[in-house]
Amino acid sequence: MNIFEENNWTTTNNHFPLNDSEVQRYISVLPDSRQLIHSSKPFYLFMHFGMNTATGREWGAATETVEDFTITNIDPKQWVHAAAASGATGIILTCKHHDGFCLWDTKTTDFNVMNTALGIDVVKALSDECRKRNIDFGVYLSPWDMHEPCYATPQYNDFFCNQLTELLTNYGNVFEVWFDGAKGKEAKAFAYDWERYYQIVRELQPDACISICGPDLRWVGNEAGKCRHSEFSVVPEYLTKAETVQKYSQHTREQAELLQKITSKDEDLGSRSVLEKHPALKWYPAEVDVSIRKGWFHPGGGEVKSAEQLFDIYLKSVGNNCALLLNVPPNKDGLIDDEDFQNLAMLGARILSVTSHPVAVFSPGRLTEKDGVLRFDFSSDKQISYCVIAEDISAGQRVEKFDLYLIDANGDYSFAFGGTVIGSGKIISVNQKAKQAILIIRQSRSIPCIKSIGFFE
Repeated sequence: MNIFEENNWTTTNNHFPLNDSEVQRYISVLPDSRQLIHSSKPFYLFMHFGMNTATGREWGAATETVEDFTITNIDPKQWVHAAAASGATGIILTCKHHDGFCLWDTKTTDFNVMNTALGIDVVKALSDECRKRNIDFGVYLSPWDMHEPCYATPQYNDFFCNQLTELLTNYGNVFEVWFDGAKGKEAKAFAYDWERYYQIVRELQPDACISICGPDLRWVGNEAGKCRHSEFSVVPEYLTKAETVQKYSQHTREQAELLQKITSKDEDLGSRSVLEKHPALKWYPAEVDVSIRKGWFHPGGGEVKSAEQLFDIYLKSVGNNCALLLNVPPNKDGLIDDEDFQNLAMLGARILSVTSHPVAVFSPGRLTEKDGVLRFDFSSDKQISYCVIAEDISAGQRVEKFDLYLIDANGDYSFAFGGTVIGSGKIISVNQKAKQAILIIRQSRSIPCIKSIGFFE
């Protein structure tokens, strides 16, 4: 097999400039400290729970009262146990969804859980359990509020900031703040004071990433668990504007369902041909959000994604330079359903199996002009199930195209995988025997920096 070793980043670089001024502009865009920390924990759970759980709705009807919240029991300990079993490192709770019902002891409105038969501060109960199990805790706070009378008046921004301040002050460390861009067509026109919201987060929780309608993590563009073939972290800065996210978020319940069916694999946000047209760039990695069930809130039924389906989503998101936010909604009894729990536990076992039996792990670091072809020797024939590659993203995102080959004990070559971006992590399913492996980086933005490459049985 001719693997064309001579065509690599040290020679032709796939006929793209290796180190011109444009390349230097691209690689000068770096993650900040909070984004670096977040990239090391790329899988966490969403938990949609609240008024809609009690009423069986997804978006609320704007007519609910505290009496409609009929749930009388919750088991946050079980929720956290489910997260830990899945391999997730955090939980983001819908502290207030579009219906305006608050799951904490808020001073801003009587429309909250303390005035129901449950009478438990759910945010406190869950955040406390998260700390006990070393699980990160995050908050979802919907800017759109169907219930609040002052919505769409200047007073609402004060109201919202007071709610945000309570959540970021009274419940310990928060790893992510999730601002939804969804707003119904029937909602009154209103401009949210995003910069003020961001300032509160930075002051009260400086280590927290602000997601979706925020500057730190980018919505992947659908709710189907899909991401692009090439999911770049360096993109045009205008994509960080909350108004841009809102424009492409769902505005009806029907659009919300459609987002679970579409794919954005053909979209290009970060290639050279895109970046060269935009003077302002930003490190803005993608977050893939998807539900284990058809809906976001517990529907009292419906098909649950299998562990195999969930693992496939994991490989195509976490294994493709994205974060994965998997929604697991507690039911009306305040519990994660048995089927959901079992599938999460099986998912956790599958995730653990990817790296639990290492054959060899290498740390190439910053390459040299002699490193056009990287060879890795396993000393004997090994059954390779996965190859996991990570760039040192503290030096930016550089690799644009690479090929992986395997060589068996007889010296026969086989093509294992051809990819584009690597970024914070690339998981490659291999499933064949090999004595050696060859990684050829065909195209790069300046000198590649490979943090690690591991081969696992």
